[in-house]
Amino acid sequence: MFMASSNSLLPLALLMVLCVPAFSYDSTWQSAHATFYGDMQGGETMQGACGYGNLFQQGYGLETAALSTALFNNGLSCGACFEIKCVDDPQWCIPNAGSIKVTATNFCPPNYSSPNFDHWCNPPQKHFDLSMSMFTTIAEYKAGIIPVKYRRVPCSKSGGVKFQTAGNPYWLQVLLYNVGDGGDVSQVNIKGSNSNGWTSMSRVWGQNWVTGENLVGQSLSFQVSTSDGRVLEFDGAIPSNWQFGQSYEANTNF
Repeated sequence: MFMASSNSLLPLALLMVLCVPAFSYDSTWQSAHATFYGDMQGGETMQGACGYGNLFQQGYGLETAALSTALFNNGLSCGACFEIKCVDDPQWCIPNAGSIKVTATNFCPPNYSSPNFDHWCNPPQKHFDLSMSMFTTIAEYKAGIIPVKYRRVPCSKSGGVKFQTAGNPYWLQVLLYNVGDGGDVSQVNIKGSNSNGWTSMSRVWGQNWVTGENLVGQSLSFQVSTSDGRVLEFDGAIPSNWQFGQSYEANTNF
């Protein structure tokens, strides 16, 4: 079953897992550093490079991070989830704080003008720029920058995968967000109800995918590939009376 957002109406549809190969996240902890940006309310963390817009409205809240070039993967890591803990800094790590889990929603750009290219988000350094709320969960505010250990983990999201439309009759852009399990989307195919077959969409930035087909007036189905090896098919995910600027939700997540 699929459900629409409050500002749209979506009929029943079918979700199929086309391929579910064996997959496990690497449980090995890797080394990186972390800082924070914005304030405790997360105002400066909104409208990031992944295209999610208002992170509170999209369900990500303050449990987010901007990734350095080495982790961002030109935007393909958008939506991926990480577990992070402060380590090896008894002055600034909060004792027994445990770990935090965050979703990648933004990009921490390199700064090649810094001395010796030692800016923390410059390649090849692995770095997380956290929301202030997440940073102060594991470390003291005054630390500024801390050593951390991190690992990829499955994403646990409330509700289903969401599709937000934009564009005009000559091209359609779809933002995918709130994706569970793997979290980051690596490929999207689209099919209109009057189409002969699937069309591969192009990723333009973050998790925004586009097609040049005129699909106005057709119900839209999607095949979504995620980094954990799943290929999910959302049949009739968007109804034929869809409009630009609305969001549609599939109520099944992983």
